[in-house]
Amino acid sequence: MAPPVDATLARLHLSKGRPPADQAADEGSSLTPRPALFLSSVAGFALLASTAAADPRAQVRGEMDAALRAQIERAIGEVDGPPSNRFEARRRARGAMEAAEALLRSEGYYQPVLEDVVEGEETPVAIVDITPGPRFALTEPIVNWVEPPPAPPLAEEVRGDIGLKAGDPGRAVDVLSAEGRLVAGLTRRGHADARAEPRRVVVDHATLTVQPTYNIVAGPLVRLDGVRLETRGPTNANWVAGLAPWSEGEVYDPDDVAELERRLLETGVYDGVGVALAPADQTRADGNRPVVVTLTDRPRWIQEAGVTVSTSRATVTAGRATSATGGSAIEGLWTWHNRFGRADTLEFHARLADVDSRLGVDLKLPHWRRPGQTLTMGAAIVNEDTDAYRRFAGVLYADARQRLGKASWYSYGVGVDVGQYDENRFDPVTQLPLDITRNLALVTLRGGAYIDRSDDPLDPRSGYRLLANVQPTAVSGDDSLLFLRADAQATAYLPLQEGGRTVLAGRVRVGSIVGGEELTIPSDRLFYSGGGGSVRGFEYQGVGPRLPDGTPRGGLSLFETSVEVRRDIGRSFGAVVFVDAGAIGFQETPNFNNLRYAAGFGVRYKLPFGPIRADIAFPLDKRDRDADFQIYVSIGQAF
Repeated sequence: MAPPVDATLARLHLSKGRPPADQAADEGSSLTPRPALFLSSVAGFALLASTAAADPRAQVRGEMDAALRAQIERAIGEVDGPPSNRFEARRRARGAMEAAEALLRSEGYYQPVLEDVVEGEETPVAIVDITPGPRFALTEPIVNWVEPPPAPPLAEEVRGDIGLKAGDPGRAVDVLSAEGRLVAGLTRRGHADARAEPRRVVVDHATLTVQPTYNIVAGPLVRLDGVRLETRGPTNANWVAGLAPWSEGEVYDPDDVAELERRLLETGVYDGVGVALAPADQTRADGNRPVVVTLTDRPRWIQEAGVTVSTSRATVTAGRATSATGGSAIEGLWTWHNRFGRADTLEFHARLADVDSRLGVDLKLPHWRRPGQTLTMGAAIVNEDTDAYRRFAGVLYADARQRLGKASWYSYGVGVDVGQYDENRFDPVTQLPLDITRNLALVTLRGGAYIDRSDDPLDPRSGYRLLANVQPTAVSGDDSLLFLRADAQATAYLPLQEGGRTVLAGRVRVGSIVGGEELTIPSDRLFYSGGGGSVRGFEYQGVGPRLPDGTPRGGLSLFETSVEVRRDIGRSFGAVVFVDAGAIGFQETPNFNNLRYAAGFGVRYKLPFGPIRADIAFPLDKRDRDADFQIYVSIGQAF
C-alpha cells in the first residue's frame, strides 16, 4: 500500500496593527515518495560533509605537556596551505611565535624561551621552538576596600567568592575573573553600585610569583522602592507593581529584578521589556531607589489567515489540547493584546476543515492571582470528523497553570462538552461492529504536572522530563457513567560523548481508563496510538486494531516507547536512528501482547532556535492497510 500523500499548497499569514561577573584577558506531516528521495539525498550530504584539511601556521617544537601544546597550537591557528617561499615561512613563524608568547604569559609562563625557525629551501617549513620555563604561582590575593567599606561580615563573605588561593597557577584570566567575582558578589548582596578601581598585579621573577591586589569600591547598600512604569501602552502600573518579587525597603537583589523582567516577557504581549534599577541620583528621601520598567507593546490587533491542502492526518499539539487535523482547511485568527491592561490575550478563531472545524474564543490572563499562574478560558463549537468518530459539540473550559522554576508547571481546571457523537464501535459481547449515535454531556476535571530537568527545550542532550495528566469525568445524557482517564510520560537523555555529540534518548508513555467499558466511554476519550507524536511508521490512530470498515478501534489502555540514538555530523547536521513501539489494550492495564513495532532514521538541520527534523519510519509488522513507510517533518526533536 502506498504511503499517504500530503500536498501543502499554501500557508498565508497576514498581520495588521503593529557590569559583568567574569572578565577575560584575551509533529509531522506525511509526504510523498519523492520527498523520501529528497530526504535520502539530504542524509547523504550530511553524512558526506567534512571539513577541508588545513595546515598549521607553524609547527610547534619543544618539551611541554600535551594540554599546553594543544593550547599553543590553537592560539597559533591554521592557514589554507603551506608557505610558498622562505620569506612567507619566516613571516608565519614570527606571527606564530608572538601568538605563542601571548598565550604562555596568559597561562602564567613569564620566562619562556622562544625562537622562530625556517627549515628547507624548496618546501620551507615555519617552526616555533618553545621552552615554556617555570609556571609562576599566585600569592594570597589582597583586597583593598575603597571607602566606605562594606559591613565586615559581608566583606568576609564576598572575599570568599574570589576563587583564588596561594599556589594556584598565575593565569591572567583567573586574576581578571576574580575581580569580576568580587564585584558580582557585592552586587548580589545589595551593593548595586559596586565597581573595581584599577588593579595592581606584580610579577616577581625572583620568587616566580604573581601578586594581585584588587581595589574595590563597594558603594552604599541599596534598598528598593516600588516600580516606576514607562510605557505608551495600556498596561496598568499597579498590575506591574504586583508582579515585583520584593517589598518596599528590601535589599536590592539583581535576581529579583531579572525575575520581574522574565515575568513580563513570558506574557508574550510585549516586543520589548526593560527592567533596571534607577540611577543613584534618583534615590528617594527615605533612601530607597525605584526600579524602572520600560515596556514596548506588540501591535494590539493582529489578524491571521491560513489555507492548507492535505490528504493526510497528523497529531497536532497546540498548548491546551491535542487534536486531529488534516485534509483541506481554511482558518482565521483575530488576536487582541492587552485588552484589559494586564498583558492579557483575547483570541477569536475560526477553522473550516475536513477533520477538525471549530469556531471559538479564548482569553489568557497571565499571572492570575499570583505570579507565574496563567488562567486560560475558552468556548468553542467543534465539528470533528476522524476515522474513529464524528463529534459536533459545544465546549467550555477553564484551566490554571502555575509555573515552577523556568520550565516546569502544574495545572488544574474544568471542561464541559455537550454534543452529538456518531461512532463506529466494536461490541465486545457480540464481537461485531456497531454504529452508535449518542447525545452526551461531559464534565471533566483536569489536572496535570510537568517536570523538565533537560538542558534544552527543542534539542535536549541530557536530563529528563516527566508529564502526567489525570481527568475524572462524569457523563450524562443517553449514557451515564463516571470514569477516570490518566496517562504519564517519561523521557530521558543520556550523552554518550563529551559535549553531547552522541545522545541516547528514550521515551515511555502509559495510560489507563478506570471505571468504564470500551463501548460506553466516548470515542474521543479512548486511547489511540500512531503518528509522528507517538509511534512513527504508522498513520494517525493506526497502531491499534481496526474494524472491518477500517475504523480505528480505541482502547482503555495505552503503552508506547521509543529509543533514539542522535549523532551530530559537523556543525549544522545531525542523524538519528530509532525504534518505536506501541500497543492499545482493551482492559484497564496496558496489554503488551499486541505491541506494534517500527524503525527508521532521520536527519536534523540545526538552526539557532532548534533543529528541523525529517524522519522516515517503516512498520516492522506491516498489515494490509498500513503504508510502506511514513515521513515526518517538524521543528524540534521527536521527544
